[in-house]
Amino acid sequence: QVQLVESGGGLVQPGGSLRLSCGASGSIFSINHMGWYRQAPGKERELVAVITSGGSGNYGDSVKGRFTISRDNAKNTVYLQMNSLKPEDTAVYYCNANVRVNSGYSYNANYWGQGTQVTVSS
Repeated sequence: QVQLVESGGGLVQPGGSLRLSCGASGSIFSINHMGWYRQAPGKERELVAVITSGGSGNYGDSVKGRFTISRDNAKNTVYLQMNSLKPEDTAVYYCNANVRVNSGYSYNANYWGQGTQVTVSS
């Protein structure tokens, strides 16, 4: 009933920048927090950044000062601006949203996007 679609991944050289986007659509009454997670080969999925409905962001230690999360509530979209990228940032990045679903009755549910690959390499 709710779909998350990510875009913006790709190949970038160390020190470069990328901007990820994730749009939510479907039976949405409201969206609570939205965030980005990543998973590198052989590693567990980890938090990159999360943002509340009010716009307060929190970041994983490894990306503080380099990444910025933002959202456009009117578009149900969350962004991740990634600067000063390092090879260790290489991973599949997943969008996450906690949604108040409106489908005859309301309930909260957690949704994930399909993931977008980010590769940092020279």
